[in-house]
Order: sequence, then C-alpha cells, then structure tokens
Amino acid sequence: MKKLALTGLLAGALLTACNQQKTAADGGASADATATGTAEVKDLSTLFANYWEENLKLFPLEATAQGDKRYNDRLPNDQTQAFRDTLRSTYQNYLGQLQKFDREKLSDNDKISYDIFKYDLENKLAGLKLNTWMIPFQQFWGLPITLGQFGSGSGIQPFKTVKDYDDWLGRAKGFAAWGDSAIGNFRKGMAAGVVLSRPLVEKMIPQMQDLVVTDATKSLFYGPVAKFPDGISDADKQRLTAAYKEVILKDIVPTYQKLGAFLKSEYLPKARTTTGIAAIPNGPEIYRYYVKSWTTTDKTPEEIYQTGQAEVKRIRAEMERVKNEVGFKGDLPAFFAYLKTDKKFMPYQTPEQVLGAFRAIQAKIDPNLQKMFGRTPKTPFEIRQTEAFRAASASAEYNQGNPDGSRPGVFYIPILSAKEFNTTSGMESLFLHEAIPGHHYQISLQQENESLPKFRRFAWYGAMGEGWALYTESLGKELGLYTDPYQYMGALGDEMHRAIRLVVDVGMHTKNMTREEAIKYMMDNEAISEQGATAEIERYMAIPGQALSYKIGALKIRELRAKYEKQLGGKFNLSNFHDELLKDGVMPLAVLERKMDAWAAGQK
Repeated sequence: MKKLALTGLLAGALLTACNQQKTAADGGASADATATGTAEVKDLSTLFANYWEENLKLFPLEATAQGDKRYNDRLPNDQTQAFRDTLRSTYQNYLGQLQKFDREKLSDNDKISYDIFKYDLENKLAGLKLNTWMIPFQQFWGLPITLGQFGSGSGIQPFKTVKDYDDWLGRAKGFAAWGDSAIGNFRKGMAAGVVLSRPLVEKMIPQMQDLVVTDATKSLFYGPVAKFPDGISDADKQRLTAAYKEVILKDIVPTYQKLGAFLKSEYLPKARTTTGIAAIPNGPEIYRYYVKSWTTTDKTPEEIYQTGQAEVKRIRAEMERVKNEVGFKGDLPAFFAYLKTDKKFMPYQTPEQVLGAFRAIQAKIDPNLQKMFGRTPKTPFEIRQTEAFRAASASAEYNQGNPDGSRPGVFYIPILSAKEFNTTSGMESLFLHEAIPGHHYQISLQQENESLPKFRRFAWYGAMGEGWALYTESLGKELGLYTDPYQYMGALGDEMHRAIRLVVDVGMHTKNMTREEAIKYMMDNEAISEQGATAEIERYMAIPGQALSYKIGALKIRELRAKYEKQLGGKFNLSNFHDELLKDGVMPLAVLERKMDAWAAGQK
C-alpha cells in the first residue's frame, strides 16, 4: 500500500481512516491559514494556490513529506475543537469561492481540477460531521507511529543542516501537547461509546512501550545525532547532542509513556468486544461515508460484498487450475499449507538476500517496461528493509520521493526473519504493486507534473491509486514475470487477498461477521498464516473501508482498458492508455472515466 502524508481526501475525519498524518493548527497556524483564503480571487489557479498554501500551514507534516521545508519545525495540535472548526470554515470558504466560477467556460484541465476540488471539499466537510475524532489513532496509522518515521534520521524529515536539526527540536516539542489532547479525545470517546475494539488496543500498548527508554542514546529519536553529516561544527554537534537528549527524555519519552499507560490502565478496560464499526454510535453512517470516500463511488456495501464473493469464486477456480498444473495431490487448503510451510520456498539466509531478490525482479521487467510506458519518472527509487521498531505490525509499503529528486521513492519490505521469508508470498506481484510500475510510477509522475495545481500533484485517492497498483499486478505476464507457476500462484494469492477484503470488510462492518470468522474466511481462501491473516483483519477493523479501494479501483481500470480495446480496435495503444491514465494524477473514479472517455474519442 502507498503510505504517508499526501493531502488526503478525508481531512477532519478519523485519522485512522486516512493515509495522511494530520498534525495541525496551533493558534498561530490557524490564524495564518484562515487569513489567506478570505480575499476574493479572479482565476482558478490563484484559488488553488491559496488553498495549497493554507493546507501546508494546517498540515505541516504533509509539507515535509512533499519536500517543502518551511514548516519543518511545526507539530501543532490537530486534536482540538478549534482545529476542527478552522478546517470547517476553511473548506466552506473555498467551496463558496469555487462555486462562483462557471465550470462550462473552463479548459478541459481546469474542468478536471474543478471537479476534483469540489468533490474533495464536500467530502472533507461531510467527514467533519462525524464523531471519529474521538479515536485519535490506532495500531496501524497515527502520529505516534509517524513521528518515529520522521524523527529516526533515516526517514522523511531531513537532517542535513544545523537548521534541519533545530527544526526537528521544534517539532518534537509539540508532541506532549498532542498526546495530552489525544488522551482527552479518547476519554470523550469512552464516555460516548466511540471506542476501538479490544484486540487493536492490545497491539497499540506495546507500540507505545517500545519507544520508552531511560538512556536517550538508545532511543530511535537519537538516530540523527548518532550520524551527523559533514559540515556541522563541533560546537553545534555538542549543543545539538545535549538538546536532543533533553527533548527525548523530557518531551518524547514521557509522552509515549503516558500514552502507553493510559491505553493499558484506562482505555483497554473500556475497549469494545465487538468487531465492526456498526457497534459504535452512528456506526452504520460512518461506514457508508468510508465506503464512499475510499471507493469514490456510490456503490453500496451490499453491492461490494456481492462483487467480492464473485471474485473469490473466480480466482479460486484459477488457483485450482495451477494446483493441478504443478501436480499437487490434495485439496486447495492442503496446497496452501504446502506453499506456506515447505522449506524449499524459504531459500534466504539474510535480509540482504531478500532485498537482492526484489532487485532481480526490477532488472527482469526493465526491458519490457519501455513497451508499456512512454513516460517514466525522474524520481530515484530504492528498496529498503522496514525499520525494526515498526516491522512487526507493518506491511510492505511505498513512501513517495521528492519531485526534485532529493529523496528517492522507497519500497519498504518488513523482514522479521529472512530464513522464514517465503518466495510464494507473491514477491513479483508485490514488487509490481508497491514499486514499479505501481506506486512509484503513478505517484512520481503525478508529483513531477508541474502543469497540475499542487493540490492535484500531491493528492491521494485510494480507489485510483491503489486500484492502479493492483491493476499493474495483472501486467506480470506481459512484463515477463509469472513464468514460475509458484510465483503466479503468489500473484493469484495477492489478487484473492484483495477480493477477500470486499467480503470481510463489509462483512465485519455491516453483517456482524466476527474477527475470528473473518480470519478463518481469509485463511480458507488464500495461503496466509494465522499471524498474517490476524494482522490484516485487524487493519480492516481499524481503518474501515480503506481495503475496498484496491479491488474496486482495479476493476474500473481493467473495465476501461477492455472498453477502449473494443472501441478502438487496431488504434488502441497500451502505452498511450497507461500514459493518459497516469498523466493527470489520481482522481475520483467517475472523474477518471469522463477524462478517459474523452481521450478515447480523440484516438478515433
């Protein structure tokens, strides 16, 4: 999955429901922000530019993630009512200004921008009406996890100059106030019955405890001090070392300690025993909002559930065919067990060997990529092992680079034990999805396109973004992969995984399917361990609806490709189709289809 702070579609809704890590608006930031957008504007580009500037001040972690260093010292408190009020007035203000423009008089590109901007603001305003702020974070997403990724010295926050180091000190000092407000919101949720499910809270407690140290030099946040770059004077090194030890022991560690203790002693006893979000006040309404937001469609949960069941049936039949092709004697569950446990599928001894295997996949597809893509990103790309502090609860993921090339796009792979890393887990399809041509191509080409307003260059819509990445898995054979039936089985497993999500996500949140039933359903239909299935199901419990976006988006892209292949016949060019699909960035699926229909008409 794509991970990290892009300007998201759900600002103001539950942090857990969204890929952005929102950290915003102390009084100063709010005042700065609201001042920008009040003046009347005469053209759309100015409106969009004003909004973008305002958004960066409200969400300074997003600015950092996009390479804008102006707010790298800010970690304002996004857990307050005042912040939510600022968001509401900001979005309403910009929506009002947008509606003064006549859409029909705009250029084609501006019409797309108008449609996306309107959709985004209306969606954010709808999210602000929900009570999801009472759950500030969970085990999968949230500031307490993101802070480690920013402050470790090897992540998104730059540590190249003295100012960079001082900026982080300013940001880190905001964490204590954020933590206190988060606890306050959790308590309001406890009183209102808006609480997380118990298994999720049990995962969060050790995440907080693991970042508590008594020796500052043993902290994850000491990383930048442990490796000062060249050019920093001895006097600055001495000053910064002392300051980092102080902020670690006085601000960061006590906040993690307080959060861990609160979750364990106060929150866990009040956590709910139910699985789905329907169990909390207004839960069904919240889930419908998430389904609409994450899929960017008007599909009902029931429609999605039925699609999921049909896809599971189709993919299962193909799995049976592969099982028979390799000559396995036994049923499909026995084949899954064989794939999971046979030692010949675990050939690696070291993490570096695992990383090397992924690099070999990249080398293998490289010649064929040129046939499928006329445009490729300039942004550099790297494959890295996921940091140890978050590896146990992390999935493989992509963190975007900077458009100026100063930070590469990174494909992170959690490797808890190299000797147990299984080649049949779908390594080839995983690389296509998370790396090339999946998230790295889509996000980098979008960010590099300077003809787009910035709110589009740095946007994220899971249905198209994750849908594209899942669609690219289906390109494996065309790219020269899946020649090994076990790797193809892994790719089918990945596709099955996304189909299962449609069943279990909707099942848990609308049909009283329990956590245990969802885990069993997943294990019955794909080669996944109980530990892996549990982590996945708990992720869907924590971020309802997000897991629907992949399959819904991929099905739409595949549908569009088939439609234009039929319409255009010999005039259809796959490379042109891919380039057109990616060149304008992510957008709601209905907006995408309008754009692509216009492209196809032009091809005739």
